[in-house]
Amino acid sequence: MDVINSIIKAIGSFYSTGNKINSIIGTIFAIAVLYKPIYFVLGMFFTRKFKPAKKKHKYGIVIAARNEKAVIGNLIDSINKQDYPKDLYKVFVVADNCTDNTAEIARKKGAICYERFDEEHRTKGYALEFLFNNIDKDYGIESYEGYFVFDADNLLKSNYISKMNDAFDSGEKIITSYRNTKNFDENWIASTYALHWIRSSRINHRARSILRLATNIQGTGFLFSNEIVKNGWHYISLTEDRALTVDAVAQGYEISYQDEAEFFDEQPVNLKIALRQRLRWSKGHLQAFLETGPYLFMNIFFGKKFIKTNWDKKNVNKSTVKNKYIESIRHRFASFDILVQTTPLTLINLIRWMIFSLFIYSCFTYTNGIANVSMFSGGSYLPKMLRNLFNIRININPGLYAMFIGFVITVWFRLLYRIGVYFANMLTAVYLFIIEEARIKKMSLKKKILYTLTWPTFDMIGRYTMYLAVFMNVTWKPIPHESKVTIDDLNKVGKQ
Repeated sequence: MDVINSIIKAIGSFYSTGNKINSIIGTIFAIAVLYKPIYFVLGMFFTRKFKPAKKKHKYGIVIAARNEKAVIGNLIDSINKQDYPKDLYKVFVVADNCTDNTAEIARKKGAICYERFDEEHRTKGYALEFLFNNIDKDYGIESYEGYFVFDADNLLKSNYISKMNDAFDSGEKIITSYRNTKNFDENWIASTYALHWIRSSRINHRARSILRLATNIQGTGFLFSNEIVKNGWHYISLTEDRALTVDAVAQGYEISYQDEAEFFDEQPVNLKIALRQRLRWSKGHLQAFLETGPYLFMNIFFGKKFIKTNWDKKNVNKSTVKNKYIESIRHRFASFDILVQTTPLTLINLIRWMIFSLFIYSCFTYTNGIANVSMFSGGSYLPKMLRNLFNIRININPGLYAMFIGFVITVWFRLLYRIGVYFANMLTAVYLFIIEEARIKKMSLKKKILYTLTWPTFDMIGRYTMYLAVFMNVTWKPIPHESKVTIDDLNKVGKQ
């Protein structure tokens, strides 16, 4: 017992020094994200505009589909209704381990369909690898100047390819687009996803496009130059979009955003499926950070000097024909920006809290007790408000009881902070409903209020799936899509 007492006292004696270390780490993280409010302001008022294209380019459209008989036809129909010349694009589908008639439907709609059967390699990345290998073998990768990537549940506005062609013709090599939701108001789960994608467009994509930085690819609805897959598709992890993003930025590519190109996709409505998907995203996030994070970090200080690449470096250099000093600054900051986004800060902050605030502080109270600590400690608005209403103070003499209460109140302070963040995040939903009113599906005020109340659960779920992803072996599983909504249905709603 004396040994245990000595260990607890020794740990507790480190509290003052540990608190300073924790504060320094927190300050560094706070400084690292100081530029984020600039993104918010820029995204509120501006986005990059592209001049009408001088040339209509030739594209391949690639779709990975696994048992998507309910939706694949509607996607291809929306592609066939594009206002872009039909002889300048070709639809390619990989029916990936399908047990239904997805391939038959795709072929009847005019797509070139390859069937793949490989249960050992299950991710969408492997399906795209297979598809690009077959395109290269049968047509040649360079037969198409660029490639669109879509999921089978997507639907495209009729001018989608034309608007993306405007951006491609301007010289952009990788471009993403505005992601809307065809089942926004189906339930609260779908609404959280829908608001998340709109938030990404408003706060991340728009600002980065204005600043000529690199925004992030988000799974579907993007276009890239054939040079990206000249040596094949190499992104086969759980989240191939994150891997492509960080690799592209590491190579020095911009990733631009075309706000005028709009597509729709289907969001999960089942909580179990949503949690499964979010867990996969979180695991893929960690994998992308570990695989490419070091290269992004080195880019900040050394540029592209130490990059290992599967891409043609000559083409990368051609894509950034600018003043070399300006380009160097742009590339270094883009690397820093994506590194900040890719770094699992929620996980790091949890570890900080557990070590410094929970463990060391509890040991400190064992020796020193709890003296005049407010029941509502914290610097955010909620504890400040509660302190003004309730002046409850805690005083406990040193010992095991003080250690226990120290542990409990630390958890309580954390919970109080999170509750405050939850309510504050509702303002984001209000902002999005107002500023994106023209693009959001018309719905009742009652639903908007409900979705505003439930919206913060999206980030909350992401936080906890990140914690779980550290310990869990996550495998890729398909997300079922059953929506019968067509692009004509959405066009009718938009005209109401």
